[in-house]
Amino acid sequence: MKNIEFDANLSFKTRIGWITVFSREQKIVQIEIIGSSNKGPCGNRVIPDLGKSKVLAEAKSRILDYLSGKSSTLELDFEHRGTEFQEAVWKQVSKIKFGRTMTYSQIAEQIGKPGAARAVGTAVGSNSLPLLVPCHRVVASGNKLTGYFAGEGIETQQQLIDLERAGKKAARS
Repeated sequence: MKNIEFDANLSFKTRIGWITVFSREQKIVQIEIIGSSNKGPCGNRVIPDLGKSKVLAEAKSRILDYLSGKSSTLELDFEHRGTEFQEAVWKQVSKIKFGRTMTYSQIAEQIGKPGAARAVGTAVGSNSLPLLVPCHRVVASGNKLTGYFAGEGIETQQQLIDLERAGKKAARS
C-alpha cells in the first residue's frame, strides 16, 4: 500500500476477493483489491475499518452493483494525484468504455506521446484507484493481459474484462 492520508476506510468481500476503499474528506483516495486469498499489498490481512464515511457506503454499494452486473458505471467523487504524465494517462484510461480494452501504445498515441508505451505502463501500474480508473481495461499489444497487480493479478484482470463483456452482451440482448 502506498502511503496515503485517509480518515476512513471500509473493507468488504466481493466476487473478486476483498476490497478496501479509503477516503479523505468524503472523497475516495485509494482502492485496494486484495484478492480471494487475502494476499496483496496489505499483506495477509484486511485492514480494520476506521471511521465512518458516507462516501464509503456509497462506494461499497456501487462496487457491488458493478461486480454483480447491475451497473456499468462507477461514478464516485475521488481524488487522484500524480505527475502531469500520470494524470494524462489516467484521464485517457478513464475514457475507455465499459467492455472495451485499449493497448499501452494506443494510450501513448492518444496523449500525444507515441513511443511511450512503457511509461504508460508504469503510470497505469501506479493507479491507486482501480475500478474507478479502470486500468484493467489496458492490455499489451495483441490483447495480451500483462502487468495487472490488483487482487490476484492477471486472473482478476480477466475476471473484470469477462464481467464487462458479459454485461455488454446482456445489454444488447
